[in-house]
Amino acid sequence: MNNRKPTNPAPAYLNVFTVEAFESQGKTAKRWTRIGVAFPHKDGVGFNVELKAFPVDGKLVILPPDAAEEGARQ
Repeated sequence: MNNRKPTNPAPAYLNVFTVEAFESQGKTAKRWTRIGVAFPHKDGVGFNVELKAFPVDGKLVILPPDAAEEGARQ
């Protein structure tokens, strides 16, 4: 088992998104859909990921919550 601890404190959770490109009125746009969350693993290395859906293309984007979302949780 690895006993390393992260040097930067991780947020309590991260959002997991799938991003789909589409065309609208002749322009390419992207649709971001939140499909789950990721939590730091209890030993401090890695993450547990909980998904409500799976991306069609197999790609995930994981980002910290935005400031408005963090404020709502406090």
